[in-house]
Amino acid sequence: MKLNSGNKTLDLSCPVVMGILNATPDSFSDGGKFNTYETACLHADEMIAQGAKIIDVGGESTRPGAPEVSLADELERVIPLIQHLSKKDVWISIDTSKAEVMRQAIDAGANIINDVRALQEPGALDVAAEAGLPVCLMHMQGTPRTMQTSPEYRNVIEDICEFFKLRIDACIAAGVKRENIILDPGFGFGKTLEHNLQILANQIEFHRFNLPVLIGLSRKSMFDKLCGGRTVEQRLAGSLAGAMLSAQKSAHILRVHDVEETQDVLDVFFATQKYSK
Repeated sequence: MKLNSGNKTLDLSCPVVMGILNATPDSFSDGGKFNTYETACLHADEMIAQGAKIIDVGGESTRPGAPEVSLADELERVIPLIQHLSKKDVWISIDTSKAEVMRQAIDAGANIINDVRALQEPGALDVAAEAGLPVCLMHMQGTPRTMQTSPEYRNVIEDICEFFKLRIDACIAAGVKRENIILDPGFGFGKTLEHNLQILANQIEFHRFNLPVLIGLSRKSMFDKLCGGRTVEQRLAGSLAGAMLSAQKSAHILRVHDVEETQDVLDVFFATQKYSK
């Protein structure tokens, strides 16, 4: 499986690492660490050196209860970083739901649109169709402000798949090419710990669409609950276990904070695959 963006091709026959670059003061994991241009550029360059094939640039936190960010503030945070990354040998993803941010990010050099609202905001579908770039559609129940308020499902896997089918159909109807669609089940976005574990255990079900699957488990609060109390800084082991399980279940893209460690896990895993019977 491959992704194409302009003259770039990304081979997804083995999982690739997407490094998270939060240019925000309030992201749940690393808010404030990289919200200056200089520190963000240094961190991005470091993740590329560690093996990240994609850098996901975000200027608005989507943690539970996060406030909305103005268009001007979001653009100010992300566009200079995308311009910096456009000079590097790396794919650039813009993590946004705003159509105008998508448009300006693409003009600055972005290769992928990564939208937690699955292109449901005004104008987003039109921008994606016109750009002809890969788009990542994430499942979220509710909004960042409300998503963790008693989320409920009839069947979490089937409900997510039903959502994916509706959004895939909407994208194709708007002019987005099917081969440009990536799916993300949205760990922690309107899900309880039990929902998250069901998704991880049954991740292979999302391959029924024959589209790339992106998994974002890195440092999620599920590891705090699952491992008996872990701060964000203490969730590396859980995150790496999740990355390994996702790789075993044929994830195509792993969205992570800890690029070097995740790449080490993947290197060990795939070095053994040729010897498996």
